[in-house]
Amino acid sequence: MKVNINSVHFKADHKLVDFINEKAGKLMHLYDGVISSEVTLKLENTETPENKIAEIRLMIRGNDLYARKQSKTFEEAIDSATDALKRQLARYKEKIRDRK
Repeated sequence: MKVNINSVHFKADHKLVDFINEKAGKLMHLYDGVISSEVTLKLENTETPENKIAEIRLMIRGNDLYARKQSKTFEEAIDSATDALKRQLARYKEKIRDRK
């Protein structure tokens, strides 16, 4: 699966990129129909410590799944976004199974 990582106005370090690839790879193992994923990392201009935003778009056959989470660290944001996508994938797989 292809993972496209975009970091807006900063350069993501190798540890973060490896972490994202690992998490996205786990999503791919949950469902065979995953084509690719697009991860966008942003820093919000606020005074609060929860200014890191991670957006993940998962391209699957016939649909796209999307999660956007904001947290203190990019790792936390990626974790919560992948958890949300796992739930979305489970619902999508259930819907597909019910159609058959």
